[in-house]
Amino acid sequence: MKLPASNAPSLFDRKILDLHRARARIEDLFLHRAAADEVHDRLKLVNKTFTSPIIVSPFPKVWTERFPEADVVLDDDVLELSPASNDLVIHAMALHWANDPVGQLIQCHRALRPDGLLLAICLGGDTLTELRAALGQAEIEITGGLSPRVAPMGELRDLGGLLQRAGFALPVADSVPLSVEYRDLWHLMHDLRSMGETNALSARRRTLTRRGLFNAAQAIYSENFTSPSGRLTATFELICLTGWSPDDSQPKPLRPGSAQTRLAHALRTDERKLPD
Repeated sequence: MKLPASNAPSLFDRKILDLHRARARIEDLFLHRAAADEVHDRLKLVNKTFTSPIIVSPFPKVWTERFPEADVVLDDDVLELSPASNDLVIHAMALHWANDPVGQLIQCHRALRPDGLLLAICLGGDTLTELRAALGQAEIEITGGLSPRVAPMGELRDLGGLLQRAGFALPVADSVPLSVEYRDLWHLMHDLRSMGETNALSARRRTLTRRGLFNAAQAIYSENFTSPSGRLTATFELICLTGWSPDDSQPKPLRPGSAQTRLAHALRTDERKLPD
């Protein structure tokens, strides 16, 4: 399934991302397990039995624990998916690292049979807002500049729009906020490193960061984002995207002007003409 080559610069450095993921500890992937539980719960609400599920994930073991009947492919730029071969595709906690997220969704769409379901889950724009703010303020105060240290992540509305661009029917996007407490900034960064979620931006600073910057960020974080227990609060936003491969059996939206009942009648109010 070959997509046209793009000349656009890559936002993420895939070699560094792969290196970070290789160092991840499977027992520390709590965000992936939370996402797998969320996907599992949502699928139980779908009135359909899936017989050929496939999962796109950088960490197959976590997802096969929850979905042992599913095949798994890695989230490469070109996915190892066959056209019209699956009735369920789960894109699992990788879309926020994609250089071409709409391309990923298009490939998933092509892999689905008619009336097949895509369920994509990824980190959204509210993720690590506290860390982003603390590091940014500390760097401005110490160096007078600002460098990209936390990857930008898609907002709910924007990610929902990708479903339509990729050709999915009945698109839905919603989010699930998670709040996690940490002893200090270094505890949080250790967790991110253990999950393979540290900075892999192509434009990241390549020199070592002075410890003084992290000390300043710790102080700012502690002053502004502390829980009642005295620990640091970190927000992770899981965004869930669902869309269906179009099929004639699916409900269709009414054409504009085709409604048979006036709004005033539905609301049980009087319909009055506005003055000229």
